[in-house]
Amino acid sequence: HVQLVESGGGSVQAGGSLRLSCAASGYTYNRNCMAWFRQAPGKEREGVARISGYGSNTYYVDSVKGRFTIYRDNAKNTMYLQMNSLKPEDTAMYYCAADATCGSWAFRNWGQGTQVTVS
Repeated sequence: HVQLVESGGGSVQAGGSLRLSCAASGYTYNRNCMAWFRQAPGKEREGVARISGYGSNTYYVDSVKGRFTIYRDNAKNTMYLQMNSLKPEDTAMYYCAADATCGSWAFRNWGQGTQVTVS
């Protein structure tokens, strides 16, 4: 049973930074692709960034390129999303996800989410 627990959300002013964390357990963590998604009120959930099992490959949606960095510490079974130069349009519930493959935004395992509010 895969367990993903997000933390690090909060409220910040535009231009500020936050770092989200996703602690994983219950599976072979470092073999799995992991990703961050977000969902703003009234909008569909969108993939933000994903990272391959050993961190060698990353992918970002255009709207966050150059501002967000996804990385993982396999020794700690934890994935991170460093978010800089935050904008009000980044306001959303952010979710951590994991799956065996990394070629798409199809993920089967999800955390409960952490709220990010940018004003």
